[in-house]
This record gives sequence, C-alpha cells and structure tokens, in this order.
Amino acid sequence: MFVTPAYAQAAGAGGMGAIGSFLPLILIFAIMYFLLIRPQQKKMKEHQAMIGALRRGDQVVTAGGIVGKVTKVKEAGEVEIEIATGVKVRVIQATISQVLSKTEPANDK
Repeated sequence: MFVTPAYAQAAGAGGMGAIGSFLPLILIFAIMYFLLIRPQQKKMKEHQAMIGALRRGDQVVTAGGIVGKVTKVKEAGEVEIEIATGVKVRVIQATISQVLSKTEPANDK
C-alpha cells in the first residue's frame, strides 16, 4: 500500500540488469584499446627496434629537428652525431625520431 513506484520497478529487475549496465563500459574500453592503446604500443615497439638497430654512418633526425650522421653509438644510451664538419653532439638515443638513410652492415669474412 505504501510502496512507491520506484521500489516496485526495482524489484522486477533481474540479474541481467547488472550485466546489461556494465556492457556499454566494456564496449567503450574495448574500442579505446583497439583505437588508442594497441597502436601506441606497436609504434613504441617499432621505435625501440629502430633505436636498437642504429649504427655508425646512419643519417638521423632528432626530436629537436637536428639532422646529422651517427659517428659513435655509446653503451649508456647515448649517440654521438656529427651535424656539420667537425661539429659533434651527444644525444640520448630515445630522442632520435627518424632514420633517414641506413648504412649496410659490414661483411665479416
């Protein structure tokens, strides 16, 4: 007699209502994963592979827009780049954004 219509409607809802309310959230997360997260991870892996394959003689572009030729790849994550004749700068490997031209590996016979 004193039951409000809101309580009466809630009593009729079954277990499917809880799963149905989370379904849009699950779909949104799946869409975000395939549109944003997965491509970013793929791009990071490609960048790490590019940095790992750097060697002397490669022409590169840094994140700051400096174009130069790799003269030395150091162990501490640094690369020495010659940007002009006799002008060498040390940069962090992760700041290299693009490899313009690759050199062929030396044939060890």
